Amino acid sequence: MTALESFPEDWSRGLAVVAHPDDMEYGGAAAVARWTAQGKSVAYALATDGEAGIQSLPPERCGPLRRAEQVDGCAEVGVTEVEFLGLPDGLLVADLALRAELTGVIRRHRPEVVLSINFREHFGGPSWNHADHRHLGVALLDAVRDAANPWLFRDRGDAWDGVRFVAFAGSPQPTHAVDIGVTFDAGVRSLACHRAYLDALGGAMADPAAFLRGVAEAGGAQFGVPMAATFELIS
Repeated sequence: MTALESFPEDWSRGLAVVAHPDDMEYGGAAAVARWTAQGKSVAYALATDGEAGIQSLPPERCGPLRRAEQVDGCAEVGVTEVEFLGLPDGLLVADLALRAELTGVIRRHRPEVVLSINFREHFGGPSWNHADHRHLGVALLDAVRDAANPWLFRDRGDAWDGVRFVAFAGSPQPTHAVDIGVTFDAGVRSLACHRAYLDALGGAMADPAAFLRGVAEAGGAQFGVPMAATFELIS
């Protein structure tokens, strides 16, 4: 097993860009809580409202509910700036339109570090990763480069070349980790705010404390601490 490096923490502004409400909460929120406690600023941008994520609720009811749950979840980890792009849940495509949207987000927030979740084909097991996760991750990597180019998407704000790296939580190819022993409980509370989604989900992933503890302890075993969040860093 390859040893994980310590996640760089010599930055002050981060931006988390994910497809759905609850995405950052499944493994990344406790790390965000650590960083906001250090005085770092972290904003969230949600590509969709997650309106197609609960089969028992029609999108027009589900979307506003999940937006509210995300705002509550962010508050638990010290995040007050939350942006929703309103793109269609389940239908994200890594095309020029998505790159333009994400370029605009990056240029508005001007982060040093961009956070997201696993965009690989799987999470290390036999199950296939969600199409929105895969497409958003690829488009996000391209958008970081696009945002730095003043001649691309010129209607989306002034160029920003200050992003140092993109870090994907929950990747099956982790390179770095951060100790979340002190902020683990904040991460659990953040996921627990997604009550409607968890109730509909059922199964092991619907128990925030137990599920996140298993993930955090597995990460900690790789990093040499009791609990850790792991990330794949791409510069």
